[in-house]
Amino acid sequence: MVNSVSTATSTEPASQPKPVEANAKVTTSKPQQAPNETVSISSAAQKALSAAQSALKELTETQAETTKEANTGDLQAKRLLAKEAAEKAAMQ
Repeated sequence: MVNSVSTATSTEPASQPKPVEANAKVTTSKPQQAPNETVSISSAAQKALSAAQSALKELTETQAETTKEANTGDLQAKRLLAKEAAEKAAMQ
């Protein structure tokens, strides 16, 4: 035996959002300023930061900058140029 069951439900259409009036005022709150805070680091930390900045500068400088520094007496630049020249000679 087969029984057919049908249920009918009616749905109401979704309500449409109300349009915003062109002259409606928008209120915003003013952002609060962050508190003024000062941070101090130790002299050891300052030296470490300075060393890290110097190392980064050395790593990112161009060949022309290294040559210029070597010509003005920078020993580190002279060593680097000598090392690069030795590597180049060994490759040939």
